[in-house]
Amino acid sequence: MPWNDWIRTVEVEPSLYAADFSILGEQIEALLRTGCRVFHFDIGDGHFVEPITMGPIVLASISGLIHRFDGAIDVHLMVENPTKYFEPVAEAGGDSVTFHFEAADDIPATIRAAREQELEVGIAFNPETEPEDVAAVAEGVDLVLCMSIHPGYSAQKFRPETIERVRRLRSLLPDAIYIQVDGGVGQDNIREIYDAGARLLVAGSAIFSREDLPRAYRRLVQALA
Repeated sequence: MPWNDWIRTVEVEPSLYAADFSILGEQIEALLRTGCRVFHFDIGDGHFVEPITMGPIVLASISGLIHRFDGAIDVHLMVENPTKYFEPVAEAGGDSVTFHFEAADDIPATIRAAREQELEVGIAFNPETEPEDVAAVAEGVDLVLCMSIHPGYSAQKFRPETIERVRRLRSLLPDAIYIQVDGGVGQDNIREIYDAGARLLVAGSAIFSREDLPRAYRRLVQALA
């Protein structure tokens, strides 16, 4: 199923990296029942980013639940050699993979490799990388992820220069390619990020640090109204 079938006007994506893993399934189901459609799943390899995060085993344990609610899993690969992860992600139930511009030697070949696994595909870039450089090689992707923090750790502060970077990116990309923002997204900045041109808004601590997850999710959605 393609992104055009998942995304409504805009999607707030809970970042599962920030979840409580002792009750991960319960938290996911609570958000699904609230109306959440797309979940963000970070895989870090301990090389491209320092932390070793979740992997295909965890993904396989939750994908059935999310798909039963007609949800989707958006996998962010913070890894070196991303192509070797595509098949395990697809087999574990991932729906979309986003690899990093900084980690791919041959971007067209990396995009093709993801498509061969019947995955949707995105390209991410770090704060040091210029939007123009990514836009120049983004042909064939479904989304471009503009990192608003340095990838790897949750609960970092949003980098305010991201707003202008998203505006530049939106002016460079065709309308069919969605812009995603990940890192420090919360109620105080989510509308500004949306107004700059992003339609996929990843929120970790802004949801999972709250006691009432459904209420936290709804407040972010309402801030976009």
